[in-house]
Amino acid sequence: MPSNAQRPYRGVFPVVPTIFDERGALDLEGQRRCVDFMIDAGSNGLCILANFSEQFVLTDAEREQVMQAVLAHVAGRVPVIVTTTHFGSRVCAERSRQAQDAGAAMVMIMPPYHGATFRVPEKAIYEFFRTVSDAIDIPIMIQDAPVAGTPLSVDLLARMAREIQNIRYFKIEVPMAASKLRDLIAAGGDSIEGPWDGEEAITLMADLDAGATGAMTGGGYPDGIRQIIDPYFAGRRDEAMAAYARWLPLINWENRQCGLQAAKILMQEGGVIGSAAVRHPLQNVRPEARAGLIEIARTLDPVVLRWGR
Repeated sequence: MPSNAQRPYRGVFPVVPTIFDERGALDLEGQRRCVDFMIDAGSNGLCILANFSEQFVLTDAEREQVMQAVLAHVAGRVPVIVTTTHFGSRVCAERSRQAQDAGAAMVMIMPPYHGATFRVPEKAIYEFFRTVSDAIDIPIMIQDAPVAGTPLSVDLLARMAREIQNIRYFKIEVPMAASKLRDLIAAGGDSIEGPWDGEEAITLMADLDAGATGAMTGGGYPDGIRQIIDPYFAGRRDEAMAAYARWLPLINWENRQCGLQAAKILMQEGGVIGSAAVRHPLQNVRPEARAGLIEIARTLDPVVLRWGR
């Protein structure tokens, strides 16, 4: 397990896609190549089993297979965040404990939700995260995303950071994320160890200006995101802004046209993996969207298009 000496975790921690073959079965060898590429391309850390990893189409046994395979293969080269989201407090706590025992550096969790209408009030959300925190010793990242449909007020997030031992990181990807990041940092102070950007980095510059210290992006071009974050943290904001402008068309194409399949498409094009398949009922993107993604990527010469060739 990565040591606490590496904290606070900062930089680019992309989401690792789950790799399938053309029949929809897990491709664990492709999964390992995917991870090797992402580390070689400059990822400061990785996140597995997130929504962009298609975690919602995996069985519990497959989740365990992917987690064990990735953590064993990474072998401490970079910190790995494991997403352990579940509606049930005890189930989420058990998943989180298993992730910690397998070598996870952190767990990422959404507030409990199910479907369009199953939500719980703030008191239950607080108790949910306390239950998980009591079961583990590693940090928890709360994912604040529209998909949950659960409003998480700044006051609630800051209070949990102050009062619940392992609540330390926050991935903010709701509308006007920069404003929420500023408010959260002001309200939580030193309890906010990691205010992070999400949503494929489409709002990255605004979020960095607001105080974000990490970015959880798609997995296709961590080297490109590093070109933005590294100069920014070094005090060269103009250089970071120029890099953001350069990479934004590709970020936008991923965010708005190809979604979670974008990283796989780029990895297949560059010989990292054999198949860009998503698991049914998800559908492959249209050929035109795929071609547009690759066309924009080629103008930027990302590592992904050269790594496996």
